[in-house]
Amino acid sequence: MKLRFVLQCWRRWIRHLLPLLFLVSLVTVLLSGSVTSATAQTVRQEIRGVWITLNDMDILKDRIKLKDAIGQLRRLNFNTVYPVVWNSGYVMYPSAVAQRTGIQPFVYAGSDGQDLIADVTAQAHQQGLVVIPWFEFGLMAPATSELALNHPEWLTQKRDGSQTSVSAAGEVMWLNPFLPDVQRFITDLVVEVVTQYDVDGIQFDDHMSLPREFGYDDYTVALYIKETKKSPPANASDAAWVRWRANKITAFMARLNRAVKARKPNAIISVSPNYYDFAYRLHLQDWLGWVRQNLVDELIVQVYRPNLQSFVEQINRSEIREAQQKIPTGIGIMAGLRHNPVSIGQIQSQTRAAQARGLGVAFFYYESLWNDALESVSDRQSGFQALFEAPALRSAIK
Repeated sequence: MKLRFVLQCWRRWIRHLLPLLFLVSLVTVLLSGSVTSATAQTVRQEIRGVWITLNDMDILKDRIKLKDAIGQLRRLNFNTVYPVVWNSGYVMYPSAVAQRTGIQPFVYAGSDGQDLIADVTAQAHQQGLVVIPWFEFGLMAPATSELALNHPEWLTQKRDGSQTSVSAAGEVMWLNPFLPDVQRFITDLVVEVVTQYDVDGIQFDDHMSLPREFGYDDYTVALYIKETKKSPPANASDAAWVRWRANKITAFMARLNRAVKARKPNAIISVSPNYYDFAYRLHLQDWLGWVRQNLVDELIVQVYRPNLQSFVEQINRSEIREAQQKIPTGIGIMAGLRHNPVSIGQIQSQTRAAQARGLGVAFFYYESLWNDALESVSDRQSGFQALFEAPALRSAIK
């Protein structure tokens, strides 16, 4: 009798408890799935990159050296390379678009005659690294380049008629981003790269912009008058004049986005600008607007500061936090220059500051990671190993 009573109570208890157990199980599964998905996404999207520049040509041109370099990056848990494809008005690959434009072939072929971009892409993919070619010069070209000399009608100017500015690359001229022929040329180059090579995207940096002093050429002035019924102000920093030009560059970025995605829907469109206030006010580059309009898939903000406090102030900016909520976001860190090396201690402190805020990193540039450096190669590589103890693989697009 007592046993029967116990069994009846047990059955009633189980009957009432089953819905609760089911609910707990369902919630557990959902939470587990969410955590797994979020964790996988975070791991997959964390940026650990390095720019491969013209200073790295000795490695890019030698297949054995390149294999060793890519292998070392993989062993140290890097996941992305940004090889230069557009610099000084020339491309680093055989380009039908460049030849049609009157630019003579200027290809850094490898020591075995290999196509450099095809080679670095294949070798990086073999090691599981993502490859995003870098259009370093953007709308900028040296005054002595064939591009500037053969197409003076493509160039814009300041209000006083002068056409040059001084940059880190020396004296340069600027292609007019408002001119349809210029937009077509840049778009054709970008589309050519993403279709000709098995790359995972393209990247523009702070030169996909225009210094605010420019835009006083006849074409742009006439367009501004047509749309606003007034002449451009003499003050190049006039808010409405800055906004109008920045909006035009944004519209161009939207067209570039559509052209790339039409050929390769999963291509990563990456930008690596300066901090927003500088980029927008001084270079008409509204990259925060690009992020908000879903025109870019990855953001790396260049913060080349030797002082840690100044570095942290920059990476704490609200626009970086906003972008971080939408797309993979990282910080560009200076690893050193040939005549201005950077200590591994500075690199580590800045990288850890970025990591503490959930930000990825990209280093400028490959040779200065451990070859052109203050410390020994082994010490530098150990320093990077300490920063990236576990892999953070990104999925190359297929």
